Amino acid sequence: MDYTQWFADRLAQLRMEKKISARDMSLSLGQSASYINKIENRRTLPSMNGFFYICEYLGITPQEFFDTGAASPSKSAEISRQLGKLSPEKASHILQIILDLAGDEAQG
Repeated sequence: MDYTQWFADRLAQLRMEKKISARDMSLSLGQSASYINKIENRRTLPSMNGFFYICEYLGITPQEFFDTGAASPSKSAEISRQLGKLSPEKASHILQIILDLAGDEAQG
């Protein structure tokens, strides 16, 4: 597996999910306007510190960045935060809805 390509693709996917340009994200991170573009085009990789800033900007943990089972980790994290605010009964209802929806997708 080409991990550099995977990393670039994953970053692009997560950035586009937030509907933000590579330039705007770069500048928001305090980097040059081409910073994210260079990563997504495999010309460079971020430092570890830079990677942490990218994850923070995207609203995800480094673990969620690498979790390929989560198509939309920032939405999953927000759902989890909101579920934590619900009563156990309401959380059970939401869980059943999610299971029903997941079943529909598995069949489709």
